[in-house]
Amino acid sequence: MAALYGAVIPSRITTDTSEKTHDILLVTGPIHYDLLLPLDQLSVTRFTPLAKTGIWLDHPDAEWLIVGWGAHDFYTRTPTYKDLDLRAIWRGITGDNSVLRFDIIGGLPADLPARRLKLTEKEYTTLLDSVWNTLVLGADALPVRIANAGYTRTDGFFAAKDQFHLFRTCNVWIGERLRDAGVKFGLWTPMSMSVSLSFDLYHPK
Repeated sequence: MAALYGAVIPSRITTDTSEKTHDILLVTGPIHYDLLLPLDQLSVTRFTPLAKTGIWLDHPDAEWLIVGWGAHDFYTRTPTYKDLDLRAIWRGITGDNSVLRFDIIGGLPADLPARRLKLTEKEYTTLLDSVWNTLVLGADALPVRIANAGYTRTDGFFAAKDQFHLFRTCNVWIGERLRDAGVKFGLWTPMSMSVSLSFDLYHPK
């Protein structure tokens, strides 16, 4: 009930009344939301350092950048939910270092379980900055890539700021990034259903 209540309490923002010209997607799985950012001039410029760490932003077939935040053990060692172990679950509940996962994708399937959100240029660029500022940077000012972690030929995991725990989940991170960008959203969205409820309440089709 608290997870649903937090999703319907609106954030206090000053609405940007400019034209909404940029589309982003929120893609859901059973327990986790990812951001999908279009690979346009603004996003490629913002995330150019990722290319130096192996993320193929200029792949000829790449159209979207997938971004997800999560607990180190749970996220990097669980390619499918059948691979879950008690240690990863326990650390996710009590506290674990966080990571960001980036991957590229081409054209989207028609049945993709996604919600589309239109942003102004200011909201969009602020969102890109907010995602970038989640990363831990090394002495070379590049994101710190997690060695031997990944699920596809094109993805990568990177050290991120802040701890993951039961009350600050991947879905809370999604809400934080949207509110940072000036998007009206629920104040606390710990579950995927919280994100779905908040989105459908404040950004109906």
